Amino acid sequence: MLKKCMIVLGIFILGVSLVTGLKVYATNIENEEGITQEAQTTEKTSNGVGLIAAALAIGLSAIGSGIAVAVVASSAVGAISENPSLLGKTVIFAGLAEGIAIYGLIIAIMILSKI
Repeated sequence: MLKKCMIVLGIFILGVSLVTGLKVYATNIENEEGITQEAQTTEKTSNGVGLIAAALAIGLSAIGSGIAVAVVASSAVGAISENPSLLGKTVIFAGLAEGIAIYGLIIAIMILSKI
């Protein structure tokens, strides 16, 4: 039950960060034509929201990656202790779990490049 709640919460936070990132992107496109006083105020606000979105993307992906690596590593140690020839396959699964953090970093870099 706790895992399901954490998954739903993670998906919700990821959705909020994506919507926020898209809002920052849309605001920057609108401000390219001409910057007025009102646009400058909006830009300052969107910069803060964009930074929060980037931080959420990195933080949540790192947390998810840590949980995934913990599960995969404990299972891998058990599998390797029974059959040492499974070492290569388990390393691949651990690498896939670590890739989640890299995806979050890429998304954060994309968000920061639009600010």
